[in-house]
Amino acid sequence: MLKPGYCKTALNRTGIPGYRYCLNPYSGCSHACRYCYADTVLRFYGREAKWGEFVYAKINFPEVLSREIRRKRAPLGKVILGTVTDAYQPAEGEYGLTRASLRVLAEERPEINIDLLTKSDLVVRDIELFKQLRNCSVGFTLTTPDDAVANIVEPGAAPPSARLQAAKKLAGEGISVWVFIAPILPGLTDAPGALEELLASLRDIGVREVYLDPLNPYPAAVERLRITYEQKLSWALTHLERFLRDPRGYLKLLAKKLETLSRRYKYNLKL
Repeated sequence: MLKPGYCKTALNRTGIPGYRYCLNPYSGCSHACRYCYADTVLRFYGREAKWGEFVYAKINFPEVLSREIRRKRAPLGKVILGTVTDAYQPAEGEYGLTRASLRVLAEERPEINIDLLTKSDLVVRDIELFKQLRNCSVGFTLTTPDDAVANIVEPGAAPPSARLQAAKKLAGEGISVWVFIAPILPGLTDAPGALEELLASLRDIGVREVYLDPLNPYPAAVERLRITYEQKLSWALTHLERFLRDPRGYLKLLAKKLETLSRRYKYNLKL
């Protein structure tokens, strides 16, 4: 379900460490990731549809953003684009709100320090705008290098192979590119050889920074994941159950593996 909507604010304060403001041109997300915990904030939207099944495009978002920026004379601080929704999800192809917002920033505050995070290869469309924003970086979220597995756990997102190609193109254009391996899905992200394959690809592409985040065991997300594992990824179910029984022990072993991989691939890999 994709519908137009309106917003009262665009530049909102965020509690994400390292950032002062966030921008979310859309409400909801069509990526329908099985591990997403954003539905825990559904009460703020007042929607009856399930998370992953609705998207509201804030069609006045660029205008509101422009108005808010013009009111602020002091430096804005660091901004992140796309926190509770993906700013480059398929709806962006129709509405172009993210592109219009980036154009506002490029015209009004080209010096702004802004990062954006996505699971979409549509981001390559805006390369010229990224170049106009002098302090802009693009991050890609990846959970697995396997397209088939990704299609099960994040069915509405672009395949990992497409994201990696987009990352390569952006890096080749001189744009700062980073990767967020998150969440680390037990038995999938850390399946034998999976992290090695992914990190080798990132090194070849020219990605300089890699961040990781473990799975947050929110009840709703865990319920969806367990069903998905049982129905389509049964070979990895024991890994998920092991993590849920002893998250601390699981992450301790993973941290040791990341130390080894850090030395091999020259990344600072920490949970």
